[in-house]
Formats: sequence, C-alpha cells, structure tokens
Amino acid sequence: MRIIHFLVVCALIYAASYVYRIKMDSTARTERVSRLQAQVREQREAIAVLRAEWAKLDAPRRLQILAERHLKLKPIETRQFDSLKNLPERPPSLVPPGTSDPIGAMIEIIDPDAVTGSLPLQEAPQ
Repeated sequence: MRIIHFLVVCALIYAASYVYRIKMDSTARTERVSRLQAQVREQREAIAVLRAEWAKLDAPRRLQILAERHLKLKPIETRQFDSLKNLPERPPSLVPPGTSDPIGAMIEIIDPDAVTGSLPLQEAPQ
C-alpha cells in the first residue's frame, strides 16, 4: 500500500509541476504578446507622426512659398507654349520591329563584333 501512496504522491507532484510550467510558459508568452503589441502601437504612432510631417512638408502652399523665395522663377506666360505641329520628328528606331532582344540588337548595330551574351532565337519544335 505504501508503494501505491508513494506513486500517487509522485504523480501529483509531477502533475503540479507540469501545470506550473504550462502556467509560466503562458504567462511569458502573454507578456511577450503585450510587448509586441506595445511595439506595434509605437510604430503606428511613429508612422502617423511621419505622415503628418510629410503632409506638412508637402503642402502645395508651402512649396509655392519656398519656390518663390529660393528659385527666383518667372511666372509662366501663354506665349511660352508651342503647338504640337512644331515638335521635332521622332528619331529613327535603331531596333527593327519584332526583335526579341532590343538592347542586343542596338549593340549589334553599334558594334557587330561585341559579345553580348544574347542567345539566338530558337525555333519551336513542330
């Protein structure tokens, strides 16, 4: 009978220590979650402050005042604009249409002996 009592007492001590360990682990994890939530809250507050500062710095009226003060720009006049028909012609394209490697084609036109690492286009098996 004494052996059974001894085993029961040992099992109770083991169960109590196991429950205590689980409680301590959960307490530690709860504290960690609380710390992480506090850090998230601090970071969100910092982001809000930075957004407010950015909005203040990016305000159009403030930028206009700074531009007038430091850039010494003249106001835009309507005669400064030109019509689209007076634009220069588009430069000729160095790359033939349908080229799979446009940069390699431009290098090939400029220096035909240059090695670019481009692979030739392989035909798909039919």
